[in-house]
Amino acid sequence: MKTTEAQSSPIEGTIHPMHTTQPIQPAQHPDQTKAIQEAKAVVWQWLQSARGVGADVYITQHSRGLVAEDAVWHCSHPVNELNGLKAVEQHWVTPLRTAFPDIERRVDIFMAGMFDGRFCGGEGVWVATTGHYCGTFSAPLFGIAPSHNLAFLRFGEFYRVEAGQIVEARILVDLIDLLRQTGVRVLPVPSGIEMLVAGPRDHAGVMHGAQSEFATLQSMQLVESMIGGLHRFKDGALKSMGMHAHWSPEMMWYGPAGIGSMRGVDGFQTHHQKPFLVAFPDRKGGNHRARIAEGAYVASTGWPSITATHAGDYLGVPATNKPITMRVMDWWRVADGTLSENWVFIDLPHLMLQMGVDLLARASPSPP
Repeated sequence: MKTTEAQSSPIEGTIHPMHTTQPIQPAQHPDQTKAIQEAKAVVWQWLQSARGVGADVYITQHSRGLVAEDAVWHCSHPVNELNGLKAVEQHWVTPLRTAFPDIERRVDIFMAGMFDGRFCGGEGVWVATTGHYCGTFSAPLFGIAPSHNLAFLRFGEFYRVEAGQIVEARILVDLIDLLRQTGVRVLPVPSGIEMLVAGPRDHAGVMHGAQSEFATLQSMQLVESMIGGLHRFKDGALKSMGMHAHWSPEMMWYGPAGIGSMRGVDGFQTHHQKPFLVAFPDRKGGNHRARIAEGAYVASTGWPSITATHAGDYLGVPATNKPITMRVMDWWRVADGTLSENWVFIDLPHLMLQMGVDLLARASPSPP
Protein backbone atom coordinates (compact mmCIF):
# COMPACT_ATOMS: atom_id res chain seq x y z
CA MET A 1 0.00 0.00 0.00
CA LYS A 2 1.60 3.21 -1.18
CA THR A 3 1.10 6.81 -0.16
CA THR A 4 2.31 8.42 -3.36
CA GLU A 5 0.36 11.29 -4.92
CA ALA A 6 -0.08 12.33 -8.50
CA GLN A 7 2.02 15.32 -9.50
CA SER A 8 0.00 18.50 -9.03
CA SER A 9 -0.14 21.14 -11.72
CA PRO A 10 0.29 24.79 -10.70
CA ILE A 11 -3.21 25.89 -11.66
CA GLU A 12 -4.71 28.85 -9.89
CA GLY A 13 -7.90 27.95 -8.07
CA THR A 14 -9.86 28.12 -4.86
CA ILE A 15 -11.61 25.48 -2.84
CA HIS A 16 -12.89 23.82 -5.99
CA PRO A 17 -11.27 22.87 -9.32
CA MET A 18 -10.18 25.40 -11.88
CA HIS A 19 -12.50 27.26 -14.19
CA THR A 20 -12.22 26.59 -17.89
CA THR A 21 -13.66 28.67 -20.69
CA GLN A 22 -14.12 25.47 -22.73
CA PRO A 23 -17.00 23.60 -21.06
CA ILE A 24 -16.58 19.85 -21.15
CA GLN A 25 -19.05 18.58 -23.73
CA PRO A 26 -21.64 15.88 -23.05
CA ALA A 27 -21.68 12.74 -25.15
CA GLN A 28 -23.12 13.64 -28.56
CA HIS A 29 -22.03 10.72 -30.70
CA PRO A 30 -24.05 7.50 -30.42
CA ASP A 31 -20.86 5.53 -29.81
CA GLN A 32 -20.07 7.70 -26.78
CA THR A 33 -23.56 7.25 -25.38
CA LYS A 34 -23.23 3.49 -25.85
CA ALA A 35 -19.82 3.48 -24.12
CA ILE A 36 -21.25 5.41 -21.15
CA GLN A 37 -24.20 3.05 -20.78
CA GLU A 38 -21.97 -0.02 -21.03
CA ALA A 39 -19.62 1.40 -18.39
CA LYS A 40 -22.58 1.94 -16.06
CA ALA A 41 -23.59 -1.69 -16.46
CA VAL A 42 -20.06 -2.91 -15.62
CA VAL A 43 -19.72 -0.73 -12.54
CA TRP A 44 -23.23 -1.45 -11.27
CA GLN A 45 -22.52 -5.17 -11.44
CA TRP A 46 -19.27 -4.64 -9.51
CA LEU A 47 -21.08 -2.59 -6.86
CA GLN A 48 -23.57 -5.41 -6.30
CA SER A 49 -20.77 -7.96 -5.86
CA ALA A 50 -19.82 -6.78 -2.39
CA ARG A 51 -23.15 -6.78 -0.62
CA GLY A 52 -24.81 -9.14 1.82
CA VAL A 53 -24.18 -12.69 2.95
CA GLY A 54 -22.28 -14.77 0.40
CA ALA A 55 -20.63 -11.80 -1.28
CA ASP A 56 -17.16 -13.29 -0.79
CA VAL A 57 -18.06 -16.24 -3.01
CA TYR A 58 -19.61 -13.96 -5.63
CA ILE A 59 -16.50 -11.76 -5.73
CA THR A 60 -14.21 -14.77 -6.12
CA GLN A 61 -16.26 -16.14 -9.01
CA HIS A 62 -17.19 -13.01 -10.91
CA SER A 63 -15.11 -9.93 -10.10
CA ARG A 64 -12.15 -10.91 -12.26
CA GLY A 65 -14.27 -10.32 -15.32
CA LEU A 66 -15.31 -6.85 -14.15
CA VAL A 67 -11.98 -5.51 -12.87
CA ALA A 68 -8.72 -5.62 -14.80
CA GLU A 69 -5.97 -7.71 -13.20
CA ASP A 70 -3.68 -4.65 -13.20
CA ALA A 71 -6.33 -2.17 -12.02
CA VAL A 72 -5.16 0.63 -9.71
CA TRP A 73 -7.26 1.62 -6.69
CA HIS A 74 -6.61 4.99 -4.98
CA CYS A 75 -8.33 4.99 -1.59
CA SER A 76 -8.63 7.03 1.57
CA HIS A 77 -5.75 7.06 4.03
CA PRO A 78 -4.58 4.68 5.50
CA VAL A 79 -5.15 2.36 2.50
CA ASN A 80 -3.93 4.77 -0.18
CA GLU A 81 -2.74 3.07 -3.40
CA LEU A 82 -3.46 -0.55 -4.34
CA ASN A 83 -2.08 -2.19 -7.47
CA GLY A 84 -3.90 -5.16 -8.99
CA LEU A 85 -7.15 -6.97 -8.29
CA LYS A 86 -5.60 -9.24 -5.65
CA ALA A 87 -4.45 -6.23 -3.64
CA VAL A 88 -7.91 -4.65 -3.99
CA GLU A 89 -9.57 -7.79 -2.66
CA GLN A 90 -7.07 -8.20 0.17
CA HIS A 91 -6.76 -4.61 1.38
CA TRP A 92 -10.12 -3.06 0.47
CA VAL A 93 -12.93 -5.54 -0.17
CA THR A 94 -12.02 -8.06 2.54
CA PRO A 95 -11.55 -5.48 5.34
CA LEU A 96 -14.97 -3.96 4.54
CA ARG A 97 -16.65 -7.37 4.42
CA THR A 98 -14.97 -8.42 7.67
CA ALA A 99 -15.89 -5.21 9.49
CA PHE A 100 -19.48 -5.29 8.16
CA PRO A 101 -20.41 -8.96 7.60
CA ASP A 102 -23.99 -7.94 6.69
CA ILE A 103 -22.82 -5.03 4.53
CA GLU A 104 -25.37 -3.24 2.37
CA ARG A 105 -24.64 -0.53 -0.18
CA ARG A 106 -27.16 2.33 -0.28
CA VAL A 107 -26.61 4.40 -3.41
CA ASP A 108 -27.78 8.02 -3.57
CA ILE A 109 -26.15 9.07 -6.85
CA PHE A 110 -25.02 6.91 -9.76
CA MET A 111 -23.92 8.68 -12.95
CA ALA A 112 -21.38 8.57 -15.75
CA GLY A 113 -19.77 10.69 -18.42
CA MET A 114 -16.81 11.23 -20.73
CA PHE A 115 -13.73 13.16 -19.59
CA ASP A 116 -10.95 14.38 -21.88
CA GLY A 117 -8.17 14.13 -19.29
CA ARG A 118 -7.13 17.73 -19.83
CA PHE A 119 -5.71 18.32 -16.32
CA CYS A 120 -3.69 15.26 -15.29
CA GLY A 121 -4.79 12.39 -17.47
CA GLY A 122 -7.75 10.10 -16.87
CA GLU A 123 -9.22 10.38 -20.33
CA GLY A 124 -12.18 8.10 -20.97
CA VAL A 125 -15.48 7.03 -19.44
CA TRP A 126 -15.95 7.53 -15.71
CA VAL A 127 -18.75 6.28 -13.47
CA ALA A 128 -19.27 8.15 -10.20
CA THR A 129 -21.36 7.09 -7.22
CA THR A 130 -21.94 8.20 -3.65
CA GLY A 131 -24.02 7.00 -0.72
CA HIS A 132 -23.46 4.86 2.37
CA TYR A 133 -22.34 1.40 3.33
CA CYS A 134 -24.71 0.16 6.01
CA GLY A 135 -24.35 -2.75 8.41
CA THR A 136 -23.35 -4.01 11.83
CA PHE A 137 -19.85 -2.73 12.64
CA SER A 138 -18.53 -6.02 14.02
CA ALA A 139 -14.74 -6.03 13.57
CA PRO A 140 -11.96 -3.42 13.39
CA LEU A 141 -11.67 -1.41 10.18
CA PHE A 142 -8.38 0.32 9.35
CA GLY A 143 -7.56 0.58 13.05
CA ILE A 144 -11.01 1.76 14.16
CA ALA A 145 -12.51 -0.33 16.96
CA PRO A 146 -16.00 -1.73 16.21
CA SER A 147 -19.16 -0.57 17.95
CA HIS A 148 -20.98 -3.90 17.46
CA ASN A 149 -23.93 -1.80 16.44
CA LEU A 150 -25.49 -0.35 13.31
CA ALA A 151 -23.20 2.07 11.44
CA PHE A 152 -23.23 4.00 8.18
CA LEU A 153 -19.97 4.55 6.31
CA ARG A 154 -20.28 7.34 3.75
CA PHE A 155 -18.54 6.64 0.43
CA GLY A 156 -17.61 8.51 -2.73
CA GLU A 157 -16.32 6.44 -5.65
CA PHE A 158 -15.13 7.09 -9.21
CA TYR A 159 -14.41 4.25 -11.65
CA ARG A 160 -12.74 4.50 -15.06
CA VAL A 161 -13.81 1.78 -17.49
CA GLU A 162 -11.93 0.56 -20.57
CA ALA A 163 -12.90 -2.34 -22.83
CA GLY A 164 -15.57 -3.55 -20.44
CA GLN A 165 -13.39 -3.59 -17.31
CA ILE A 166 -12.68 -1.24 -14.43
CA VAL A 167 -9.06 -0.14 -14.76
CA GLU A 168 -8.90 2.63 -12.15
CA ALA A 169 -10.81 3.67 -9.03
CA ARG A 170 -10.73 6.71 -6.76
CA ILE A 171 -12.49 6.08 -3.44
CA LEU A 172 -12.98 8.21 -0.33
CA VAL A 173 -14.83 7.08 2.79
CA ASP A 174 -15.61 9.21 5.84
CA LEU A 175 -13.69 7.40 8.56
CA ILE A 176 -14.00 10.39 10.88
CA ASP A 177 -17.78 10.03 10.78
CA LEU A 178 -17.49 6.31 11.44
CA LEU A 179 -15.43 7.15 14.53
CA ARG A 180 -18.08 9.67 15.58
CA GLN A 181 -20.72 6.96 15.42
CA THR A 182 -18.64 4.78 17.76
CA GLY A 183 -18.48 7.63 20.30
CA VAL A 184 -14.89 8.65 19.52
CA ARG A 185 -14.18 12.27 18.58
CA VAL A 186 -10.80 13.12 17.04
CA LEU A 187 -11.66 16.64 15.84
CA PRO A 188 -13.36 19.56 17.60
CA VAL A 189 -17.14 19.75 17.36
CA PRO A 190 -17.75 21.73 14.16
CA SER A 191 -20.09 24.66 13.73
CA GLY A 192 -21.67 22.78 10.81
CA ILE A 193 -24.06 19.94 11.59
CA GLU A 194 -22.75 16.37 11.68
CA MET A 195 -25.48 13.98 10.57
CA LEU A 196 -26.44 11.08 8.36
CA VAL A 197 -25.99 12.83 5.02
CA ALA A 198 -29.13 12.87 2.92
CA GLY A 199 -29.42 11.87 -0.72
CA PRO A 200 -30.78 14.14 -3.45
CA ARG A 201 -33.90 16.09 -2.64
CA ASP A 202 -35.56 14.86 -5.86
CA HIS A 203 -34.65 11.19 -5.22
CA ALA A 204 -33.51 10.97 -8.85
CA GLY A 205 -29.76 10.58 -8.48
CA VAL A 206 -29.51 6.95 -9.61
CA MET A 207 -29.39 7.21 -13.40
CA HIS A 208 -29.25 3.88 -15.21
CA GLY A 209 -30.59 5.30 -18.45
CA ALA A 210 -29.14 7.96 -20.77
CA GLN A 211 -29.91 11.55 -19.79
CA SER A 212 -30.68 14.68 -21.80
CA GLU A 213 -27.56 16.00 -23.52
CA PHE A 214 -28.92 19.55 -23.29
CA ALA A 215 -29.46 19.26 -19.52
CA THR A 216 -26.01 17.70 -19.17
CA LEU A 217 -24.34 20.62 -20.91
CA GLN A 218 -26.34 23.19 -18.94
CA SER A 219 -25.37 21.55 -15.65
CA MET A 220 -21.68 21.55 -16.50
CA GLN A 221 -21.81 25.17 -17.66
CA LEU A 222 -23.45 26.27 -14.41
CA VAL A 223 -20.80 24.52 -12.30
CA GLU A 224 -18.05 26.00 -14.47
CA SER A 225 -19.54 29.47 -14.05
CA MET A 226 -19.70 29.02 -10.27
CA ILE A 227 -16.07 27.92 -10.20
CA GLY A 228 -15.17 30.99 -12.24
CA GLY A 229 -16.75 33.09 -9.50
CA LEU A 230 -14.51 31.46 -6.93
CA HIS A 231 -11.55 32.78 -8.91
CA ARG A 232 -12.78 36.33 -8.44
CA PHE A 233 -12.12 36.28 -4.69
CA LYS A 234 -10.61 39.70 -3.95
CA ASP A 235 -9.43 41.52 -0.84
CA GLY A 236 -10.96 38.96 1.51
CA ALA A 237 -14.50 39.81 0.35
CA LEU A 238 -16.65 36.70 -0.09
CA LYS A 239 -19.24 38.76 -1.98
CA SER A 240 -16.71 39.24 -4.80
CA MET A 241 -17.24 35.57 -5.74
CA GLY A 242 -20.88 36.10 -6.66
CA MET A 243 -22.01 32.81 -5.14
CA HIS A 244 -25.58 33.97 -4.52
CA ALA A 245 -26.09 34.16 -8.30
CA HIS A 246 -25.29 30.46 -8.74
CA TRP A 247 -26.79 28.77 -5.70
CA SER A 248 -30.39 28.27 -4.66
CA PRO A 249 -31.38 30.17 -1.47
CA GLU A 250 -32.25 26.76 0.01
CA MET A 251 -29.01 25.10 -1.13
CA MET A 252 -27.57 22.28 0.95
CA TRP A 253 -23.84 21.68 1.39
CA TYR A 254 -23.00 18.23 2.78
CA GLY A 255 -19.45 18.07 4.12
CA PRO A 256 -17.41 15.42 5.93
CA ALA A 257 -17.49 14.88 9.68
CA GLY A 258 -15.33 17.49 11.36
CA ILE A 259 -16.75 20.17 9.04
CA GLY A 260 -20.42 19.23 8.90
CA SER A 261 -23.36 20.15 6.71
CA MET A 262 -25.01 23.55 6.26
CA ARG A 263 -27.83 25.36 4.48
CA GLY A 264 -27.77 28.44 2.25
CA VAL A 265 -24.83 30.36 0.81
CA ASP A 266 -24.42 32.35 4.02
CA GLY A 267 -24.28 29.15 6.05
CA PHE A 268 -21.75 27.65 3.65
CA GLN A 269 -19.55 30.73 3.79
CA THR A 270 -19.78 31.05 7.57
CA HIS A 271 -19.19 27.44 8.53
CA HIS A 272 -16.78 26.28 5.82
CA GLN A 273 -15.59 28.69 3.15
CA LYS A 274 -14.32 31.53 5.34
CA PRO A 275 -12.39 29.27 7.79
CA PHE A 276 -10.96 27.37 4.82
CA LEU A 277 -9.74 30.54 3.06
CA VAL A 278 -8.14 31.80 6.26
CA ALA A 279 -6.32 28.51 6.79
CA PHE A 280 -5.22 28.07 3.17
CA PRO A 281 -4.97 31.56 1.61
CA ASP A 282 -2.72 30.49 -1.29
CA ARG A 283 -4.82 27.47 -2.28
CA LYS A 284 -4.53 26.26 -5.86
CA GLY A 285 -6.92 23.81 -7.43
CA GLY A 286 -7.78 22.13 -10.66
CA ASN A 287 -5.69 18.96 -10.81
CA HIS A 288 -8.76 16.92 -11.69
CA ARG A 289 -8.52 13.27 -12.57
CA ALA A 290 -12.21 13.25 -13.54
CA ARG A 291 -14.93 15.86 -14.09
CA ILE A 292 -18.18 14.68 -15.62
CA ALA A 293 -21.82 15.72 -15.98
CA GLU A 294 -25.00 13.78 -16.64
CA GLY A 295 -28.46 15.29 -16.65
CA ALA A 296 -28.89 17.48 -13.57
CA TYR A 297 -25.71 16.20 -11.90
CA VAL A 298 -22.01 17.08 -12.06
CA ALA A 299 -19.16 15.24 -10.30
CA SER A 300 -15.42 15.75 -9.97
CA THR A 301 -12.42 14.36 -8.14
CA GLY A 302 -8.78 15.40 -7.87
CA TRP A 303 -5.87 13.43 -6.42
CA PRO A 304 -4.80 15.89 -5.23
CA SER A 305 -7.38 18.46 -6.21
CA ILE A 306 -5.88 21.24 -4.09
CA THR A 307 -2.38 22.31 -3.09
CA ALA A 308 -1.86 24.99 -0.44
CA THR A 309 0.12 26.18 2.54
CA HIS A 310 -1.33 25.60 5.99
CA ALA A 311 -1.09 29.24 7.07
CA GLY A 312 -3.92 29.50 9.61
CA ASP A 313 -5.80 27.51 12.23
CA TYR A 314 -7.86 24.69 10.71
CA LEU A 315 -10.07 22.25 12.59
CA GLY A 316 -8.20 23.00 15.79
CA VAL A 317 -4.69 22.69 14.35
CA PRO A 318 -2.61 25.90 14.50
CA ALA A 319 -0.78 27.04 11.38
CA THR A 320 2.26 24.93 10.54
CA ASN A 321 3.24 26.79 7.34
CA LYS A 322 3.71 23.37 5.74
CA PRO A 323 2.71 22.61 2.14
CA ILE A 324 -0.32 20.33 1.90
CA THR A 325 -2.38 18.55 -0.74
CA MET A 326 -6.04 17.53 -0.58
CA ARG A 327 -7.90 14.60 -2.05
CA VAL A 328 -11.37 15.94 -2.81
CA MET A 329 -14.63 14.78 -4.38
CA ASP A 330 -17.72 16.82 -5.27
CA TRP A 331 -21.19 16.02 -6.55
CA TRP A 332 -23.57 18.86 -7.47
CA ARG A 333 -27.28 18.79 -8.33
CA VAL A 334 -28.87 21.47 -10.51
CA ALA A 335 -32.54 22.46 -10.10
CA ASP A 336 -34.41 25.37 -11.70
CA GLY A 337 -31.22 26.82 -13.12
CA THR A 338 -29.29 27.00 -9.83
CA LEU A 339 -27.10 24.72 -7.76
CA SER A 340 -29.34 23.08 -5.20
CA GLU A 341 -27.11 20.54 -3.42
CA ASN A 342 -23.40 19.77 -3.09
CA TRP A 343 -21.96 16.57 -1.60
CA VAL A 344 -18.30 17.00 -0.62
CA PHE A 345 -15.58 14.58 0.49
CA ILE A 346 -12.14 15.55 1.81
CA ASP A 347 -9.67 12.90 2.97
CA LEU A 348 -9.16 14.56 6.36
CA PRO A 349 -6.92 11.82 7.85
CA HIS A 350 -4.54 12.30 4.90
CA LEU A 351 -4.72 16.11 5.11
CA MET A 352 -4.14 16.21 8.87
CA LEU A 353 -1.19 13.84 8.64
CA GLN A 354 0.56 16.49 6.53
CA MET A 355 -0.22 19.00 9.29
CA GLY A 356 1.45 16.80 11.90
CA VAL A 357 -1.70 15.18 13.32
CA ASP A 358 -2.50 11.47 13.02
CA LEU A 359 -6.27 11.32 13.49
CA LEU A 360 -6.42 7.52 13.44
CA ALA A 361 -3.70 7.35 16.12
CA ARG A 362 -5.81 9.74 18.20
CA ALA A 363 -8.60 7.19 18.01
CA SER A 364 -6.47 4.34 19.30
CA PRO A 365 -6.61 3.53 23.02
CA SER A 366 -3.60 4.80 24.95
CA PRO A 367 -1.26 2.09 26.25
CA PRO A 368 -1.45 1.47 30.01
